[in-house]
Amino acid sequence: MNASRIGAALAAIMLMACMSSSAFAQAQPGQGNNGGRQRGGNNGQPFDPAAMRERYLTQIKEQLGSPDEEWKLLQPKLDKVLTVQRETRGGGGGGRNGGGRTRGGATPNATPAQPTQPQSAVAVASDDLRKAVADKATAPEDLLKKIATLRDAKEKAKADLAAAQKELRELLSARQEAVLITNGILD
Repeated sequence: MNASRIGAALAAIMLMACMSSSAFAQAQPGQGNNGGRQRGGNNGQPFDPAAMRERYLTQIKEQLGSPDEEWKLLQPKLDKVLTVQRETRGGGGGGRNGGGRTRGGATPNATPAQPTQPQSAVAVASDDLRKAVADKATAPEDLLKKIATLRDAKEKAKADLAAAQKELRELLSARQEAVLITNGILD
């Protein structure tokens, strides 16, 4: 083969590759630059924390082997433990900086159907400390106050978690307790 034929063959191969990738992209409706998925979405659907939590609770119920009557007693206690765990980590909806909020406080991709959850005391104290650290003019005594506030909020959240876990533990069989320990719900 001479150089012109090799060049023509390479050009044809590149053209076919471009056309097939273009056709593949068009054959997948609803895809934007992120593959059609929104943050945490499923099949192009927006992330729904309530539905995700419901699926999680259904899995836990099945793992516990709880009949409906027993579940009516367990679920509120379990909900309380999960909520306090989230608050202990500083989340209003989970996450490192206040439940998925940006540092400015807004929740990305929030829609009216997906309201933001209120921030826990730990999340508020964490945000306050983060803002104080970002401001180079913050006085050292103000930083120390914000550190103390955050530590106090974390200690209270830990005590609330221990109390909620104790209430839940009182209703469980040994096997159910083991299931919840392996799922990270109980210590």
